[in-house]
Amino acid sequence: MKTRPLGRTGIAVSPYCLGTMMFGPAGNPDPADCHRIVHRALDAGINFIDTADVYGYGATEPIVGAAIKGRRDEVVLATKFGGPMGDDPNRRGASRRWIVTAVEESLRRLDVDHIDLYQIHHFDPATDLEETLSALTGLITSGKVRAIGSSGFLAADLVEAHLVAELRGLARLRTEQPPYSILARGIEREVLPVCARYGMGVLTWSPLSWGLLTGKYRRPGTPVSPGRARWGPRHMTDEAKHAAVERLAVLAEEAGISLTHLAMSFATTHPHVTSVIIGPRTLPQLDDLLAGRDVVLDDEVLDRIDGIATPGTDTGVTDVGYRPAPLDDAALRRRPPRDRGAR
Repeated sequence: MKTRPLGRTGIAVSPYCLGTMMFGPAGNPDPADCHRIVHRALDAGINFIDTADVYGYGATEPIVGAAIKGRRDEVVLATKFGGPMGDDPNRRGASRRWIVTAVEESLRRLDVDHIDLYQIHHFDPATDLEETLSALTGLITSGKVRAIGSSGFLAADLVEAHLVAELRGLARLRTEQPPYSILARGIEREVLPVCARYGMGVLTWSPLSWGLLTGKYRRPGTPVSPGRARWGPRHMTDEAKHAAVERLAVLAEEAGISLTHLAMSFATTHPHVTSVIIGPRTLPQLDDLLAGRDVVLDDEVLDRIDGIATPGTDTGVTDVGYRPAPLDDAALRRRPPRDRGAR
């Protein structure tokens, strides 16, 4: 598998990144089977593995660490911090207090002496970016982390982070991890151009749009797993998404490829996308994804995709990815009546 430069880090990574959210209680509870998935991926040329402390609330990182034992030097290892690790409000977010604790816990669970890419899992509006970047710079200086990145940041957040880093002499965010698929193209409008401007690597997640682009869920009403139903209730039942999937399925059939392979090839085609995170739960799922790694979509097919899913926009509604809190909480976008002169 050919490699691509991870932004300007000097690190080379495969165009597929093995995501591990399905390792452990959220998906595959058999560690031995998860190890086999990791080894199959490495043998196929995937050298990039992404995990997070919050996956399985600490259960996934030990599975990943055990799987790469003896092959650590082959792996560009990425993990994330910021998600809630319990009820304590200080065991989450992007404060210095939590970062210096979170990295030690991840290093212990992964059983490694350094992390290649340490990522802010979610933008933390409660913490100054200078505070976060200062703490992360210290981790790079100490050798515990090689590079730092973000996940789900808006374009404005990325610009601010680079400005703060430049003004304060701090380490720069070298990567961004946003959702991206045929049905979720919003990052093409601002996030991808900003990443390109700053030389950031981009590793995207959910190329199959939570399974919609496998063709398994062809119309609303098809039973979905409890996890999908809980985390993406509107996403999995949105009529606009399902209508697009129906048209994409026809296009894939006419192109002579599976809908899954159409979706994966689309995600890796964009020149600003470095690596696409795949999240197989089983070996057969991984094998199917690997079977389509050489699929290349010609311009005619890509043009037809553009006609189904408009570039730079998300199809339908979504519950997936970061949204500023005021978009979902009306109280946060309205002044109290006494402050706006209401009668």
